[in-house]
Amino acid sequence: MSTRIAFLKGHGTENDFVIVPDPENALDLTPAAVAALCDRRAGIGGDGVLHVVRSAAHPEARHMADEAEWFMDYRNGDGSIAEMCGNGTRVFARYLQRVGHVAEGDIAIATRGGVKRIHLAKDGDVTVGMGRARLPEGDVTVSVGERSWPARNVNMGNPHAVAFVDDLAQAGDLLAPPPFSPAAAYPDGVNVEFVVDRGPRHVAMRVHERGSGETRSCGTGACAVAVATARRDGADPAVTGTPVTYTVDVPGGRLVITERPDGEIEMTGPAVIVAEGEIDAKWLENAAR
Repeated sequence: MSTRIAFLKGHGTENDFVIVPDPENALDLTPAAVAALCDRRAGIGGDGVLHVVRSAAHPEARHMADEAEWFMDYRNGDGSIAEMCGNGTRVFARYLQRVGHVAEGDIAIATRGGVKRIHLAKDGDVTVGMGRARLPEGDVTVSVGERSWPARNVNMGNPHAVAFVDDLAQAGDLLAPPPFSPAAAYPDGVNVEFVVDRGPRHVAMRVHERGSGETRSCGTGACAVAVATARRDGADPAVTGTPVTYTVDVPGGRLVITERPDGEIEMTGPAVIVAEGEIDAKWLENAAR
């Protein structure tokens, strides 16, 4: 392991990440090492790790290398692997721009959820093409304490359960994963969003992210919330031929989600790099064990 391991810290609507540039995929980022990096007291602190690797250098991304030079090897804060992270994708794109790998305009990034199209705007916002939502059939219920709510099952490349509540405080502390049923609906766990209305096509949410706990924002969750809210409101762009846009407030800021008639979903929001430095390689080696 190199004695000099670079890192950066960034966030998108306060969903924060440790960014580890590793173009040739030389680092062995074990789950224990990732969890240590994300530890807010004994590590750098973050909701997850953005491992920056050239697609051609990663076995899970080589088949996407012709479309996207860079692969976002995303890890949750507990070290587990995730299919996709919307806020992370915006921060990943901002990192690539910062170091000169890409320029303002349209770029592509490989993820475990497929190749994502990103637009880096002049005003600083980043728009990510999040793909299409799938709405699996079947009733789902989520619970907090003695209360339960029906939830909409939405898959954005990762699983979500969207529950509409009267007050966001009803979600409790969200430290532990809210129980759900049936268990077969989410065999690998689920991200759970609690949603309240703020106005016409304007909602607010809190989220428990699978593998991270409550986070200040969740990009795929905001997309799932927008789709679930649109269907609740009787809006389906595939039927009407008209795009539908929702503003989604998260604890860390605001995201704007648009679903197009072809089913593609676009998410727009900020992405900020706040610091950079070096990881103590010996510490990381010990943490990785």
